[in-house]
Amino acid sequence: MQFGVFSVSDLTADPTTGRTPSEAERIKAVVTIAKKAEEVGLDVFALGEHHNPPFFSSSPTTTLSYIAAQTERLQLSTATTLITTNDPVKIAEDYAMLQHLADGRVDLMMGRGNTGPVYPWFGKDIRDGIALAVENYALLRRLWREDVVNWEGRFRTPLQSFTSTPRPLDGVPPFVWHGSIRSPEIAEQAAYYGDGFFGNHIFWPKEHTQRMVDLYRRRYEHYGHGSADQAIVGLGGQVFMRKNSQDAVREFRPYFDNAPVYGHGPSLEDFSRETPLTVGSPQQVIERTLGFRDYAGDYQRQLFLMDHAGLPLKTVLEQLDILGEEVVPVLRKEFAALKPAHVPDAPTHASLVAAATATEPGAEPAPASEGEVRAR
Repeated sequence: MQFGVFSVSDLTADPTTGRTPSEAERIKAVVTIAKKAEEVGLDVFALGEHHNPPFFSSSPTTTLSYIAAQTERLQLSTATTLITTNDPVKIAEDYAMLQHLADGRVDLMMGRGNTGPVYPWFGKDIRDGIALAVENYALLRRLWREDVVNWEGRFRTPLQSFTSTPRPLDGVPPFVWHGSIRSPEIAEQAAYYGDGFFGNHIFWPKEHTQRMVDLYRRRYEHYGHGSADQAIVGLGGQVFMRKNSQDAVREFRPYFDNAPVYGHGPSLEDFSRETPLTVGSPQQVIERTLGFRDYAGDYQRQLFLMDHAGLPLKTVLEQLDILGEEVVPVLRKEFAALKPAHVPDAPTHASLVAAATATEPGAEPAPASEGEVRAR
């Protein structure tokens, strides 16, 4: 099982000092966090994509390329690539380039983002969100898998005898996770193609996450990619830890209360009870995280949000030390002992290349239309 951290790249004032870091400080901090993640033995670092304040990560491929040059084994991913408002041609080229530079240590998570105004900023209509996600991803798959593409759709100009460059490393595209909090159509899309499904798992009760994951697993099996328990699932989560749980709650409370996404709403206690947010001791984080398996099944990737809501870099690095030294080793051992032998690990470039060379190339599924995805 892979463990890692993800960042949404927010620029938030530290409520205990009133100081807001500059963009330059936060950009450099994200690089430091990624390098620390590798140092403490984590597997994955993922970075979001936003095009509006209070976020800074408008070009995750640029940042991830920089991180790739300073790490050796860390898997680099996104905590959303906007499949709706980015041109699929540019996604195909940018991530293939990153894949080469990172020696294959790249995958990405497709999503629609959480900011409505981004659609008109990029010439799109938010009412076409699902249709854009379906059509753009169908084109992206072809661009990565066919050397010459002829294509026509609803949302961009046609392509005639087009070849995206560079071609994917070793002829194998990056693995794709489809991230969704609320849209069953996206779980259906992930299942149709046999891709991974990532449940952000931060803002919703476990029953909601369970329904989304169950839908994806059932449809994954329906499309013949394997049994339901072999589907590739990732989960998000947020934790804050200190040796004593009371100290963790006391220290984290002002950051929670002023967070840009859930501040000024439910109390920390209510939110912790109703969602997977865990603020407490390392043992409490271990027990809560192991409990995710009870309703999500055996899954392949667990990412934690660690640098949100104005937490200073020093504190985030302390949290990573605790995560890497006290939490993840126990989680690795416990999850490995519970996982049946037929449940696969998270795909990597090496495993995808091995699978591609071990089997004859099969026919690529016909791209799903919006209506087909909605109907399935």
